[in-house]
Amino acid sequence: MAGVAAPVFTHRGEYPFDLPPDRLWDRIGDVEQFEGWWPWLTEFRLEGSGLEEGAVLRGVVTPPLPYRMRLRIELGPCRRPHAIDAVVGGDLTGTARLRIRPQGDSSLVVTEWSLEVRQPVMRLAARLGRPLLKWGHDLVVETTVAGFRRRIGAP
Repeated sequence: MAGVAAPVFTHRGEYPFDLPPDRLWDRIGDVEQFEGWWPWLTEFRLEGSGLEEGAVLRGVVTPPLPYRMRLRIELGPCRRPHAIDAVVGGDLTGTARLRIRPQGDSSLVVTEWSLEVRQPVMRLAARLGRPLLKWGHDLVVETTVAGFRRRIGAP
């Protein structure tokens, strides 16, 4: 389909948090809480002993649209409390990274990813209904950040 966008979603976001990097890292590492924090995440589990290279996160993401995505996120290099790199597999494939930068007594979280839709039906939908799927993606990101801020008591 010439002139139609590939089914790849890229993202870059910057989010301030009112916690220093060490405390923020501890909260990010509280993965047992994720399903309770975010209703769109189910069947979540961590294979490994925390935010460390080689650990694998698995789960199902159900955005505000009628589809579900199974994900496998293998953590690459993790440098406490500043960086996580990951390879994403499953119904989305690609790479993701999270950086935590100190800003006085607070932190700035920078997230980046490039993910390709792998489900055949969703690949077609991503090509033809890109604005709707981008809206769903962006809403999940916004909801995740807002929910995380509420859970950690940050503004």
